Amino acid sequence: MAKLYKILFMNSLVLGTIISVSSYSWFSMWMGLEINLLSFIPLMSSTNNMYSSEASLKYFVSQAMASIILLFSVILIFMSTEFITPMVNSYVMMLNSALFMKLGAAPFHFWFPEVMEGLDWVNCSILLTWQKIAPFILISNNKPSSLFLLFIIMTSLLISTIMSFNQISLRKIMAFSSINHIAWMTAAMMTNNSIWLIYLCIYIVITINMTLIFYQNKLFFINQIPGLFSINKNLKFTFMINFLSLGGLPPFLGFLPKWLTISSLMNDNFGFTTIILILLTLIMLFVYIRIIMTSLIFSYMESKLTNSNMTSFTQFPINFLTISSLISCTILFNFL
Repeated sequence: MAKLYKILFMNSLVLGTIISVSSYSWFSMWMGLEINLLSFIPLMSSTNNMYSSEASLKYFVSQAMASIILLFSVILIFMSTEFITPMVNSYVMMLNSALFMKLGAAPFHFWFPEVMEGLDWVNCSILLTWQKIAPFILISNNKPSSLFLLFIIMTSLLISTIMSFNQISLRKIMAFSSINHIAWMTAAMMTNNSIWLIYLCIYIVITINMTLIFYQNKLFFINQIPGLFSINKNLKFTFMINFLSLGGLPPFLGFLPKWLTISSLMNDNFGFTTIILILLTLIMLFVYIRIIMTSLIFSYMESKLTNSNMTSFTQFPINFLTISSLISCTILFNFL
């Protein structure tokens, strides 16, 4: 039987995001973010996970600190517009820093991998996807300075690539992968709002697909993967496609938003930023390939028992979308 309180808090989680996105005032925006925060914390609790209480406390403390900074910066902006002062830009930067902290972007990412490590895959998927929508839309409405956005992009790229090395936890790898994609989405936001929205939608589709595989097969560490792949070849194919799509290799759907972002950045003369994005994402792609390499190269004893929970019904439509969407979108854009 479904727990009724989780349905209630899931509804208020969605409601908080909608309130903050559709608000006309800073106060209602802050109120929507707080409703979203206080709805997600009860969803984190799990009787099967001993670290959920620790993760929820870390999440609450970090998000509450970001909310305090956000509210304080809003008050300072109101005071500076009433009494003309030259500090408005620094207050707006403080406001955007608080939103980037809520997002988990570097260098405000200190809470993100630790909270991810203490959650189950259902809550991880919510944290990686839905919880990013409201802060991103609010940042895009604020129109931050390009210099501040370039600082966030560079630090997110560097920290995600460096920290993802020597990680054996899949949850931490997905967290640093998310920070890497935040850098790409911020770069897309810097030039074109439509492109970052496309990027966010495609990232949500791929991430939900990945966390669905991890959740249904109870995968948490890299050393669990090869034994599972020797049992189920369809799952092996699915897993590889989604990781390569997450890395942005051309035949797959994940390449489309990166392609659009690179095109938009080059049109706006951000050539150096584009080169750094591509080079550091190639290093991140090495981390993804390292995960699937063991199942490709090494041979394992194959079991005659198939105990995978994921059926072909859930595999086929999502992975067909992942493989064929880039071709369909390319053909569609040629006719537009």
